[in-house]
Amino acid sequence: MSRGRGFLFGLFAAFVALLAAIYTAAQRSDSFQRAFAMLPADVVAHFFASTLDDESGVPQALSQWRGKTLVVNFWATWCPPCREEMPAFSRLQQAYAAKGVQFVGIALDSADSVQTFSERYPVSYPLLIGGAKGVELAGQFGNLTLSLPYTVVLDQEGAGRLLRLGPLAAEELDDFLRQLTGG
Repeated sequence: MSRGRGFLFGLFAAFVALLAAIYTAAQRSDSFQRAFAMLPADVVAHFFASTLDDESGVPQALSQWRGKTLVVNFWATWCPPCREEMPAFSRLQQAYAAKGVQFVGIALDSADSVQTFSERYPVSYPLLIGGAKGVELAGQFGNLTLSLPYTVVLDQEGAGRLLRLGPLAAEELDDFLRQLTGG
């Protein structure tokens, strides 16, 4: 192996180890809040003013979901816990759609990877390509380490109601959405 390729492999291995360490630390700490202070109005306005492409390359305005209870899940195809929670999120999307709940997955990943993933593992909610804008939005919602998965629930008025760094159990989210939607 050439010296340059060895260096790149080492750099990649260090990056993976760093991600694993961040994930492990997040799991050990109390890394979520059930309810948190009202998000600043400018953060919510910026979120709803944003547009991200879906996995087919079609621009999607986040404003189309204003006024709904919005479950925003930051994820990536290379993140096993992210992939594990998606089938439950799909079931919950179907169960709560009539109550005004909308799930949206924002991938911090490449468009090609997301498209390949969605063809193989379809979900019942939109998958958007985050890119630099997705990183910015995750940071504004408090995910400064860019650890994944990261889920934020906004109520119909745009108030932050749930924040979770790390996997979110289906039963916990189901109970939370039941309470939030009154049913």
